[in-house]
Amino acid sequence: MTKFVKSFLSNESGATAIEYGLIAALIAVAAIVAMQSVGTNLGATFNNVSNELN
Repeated sequence: MTKFVKSFLSNESGATAIEYGLIAALIAVAAIVAMQSVGTNLGATFNNVSNELN
């Protein structure tokens, strides 16, 4: 039984998949935040142009 527990604890093959998943989630969150900021600024710019044309 102790050999099984030791081999289970030393097995790290699944850890890399979890780490890659966390990195992908972090990149996705950062991209969403950046796109929302750009979208807000772009909307304000188009509103300013529209107001100046009127």
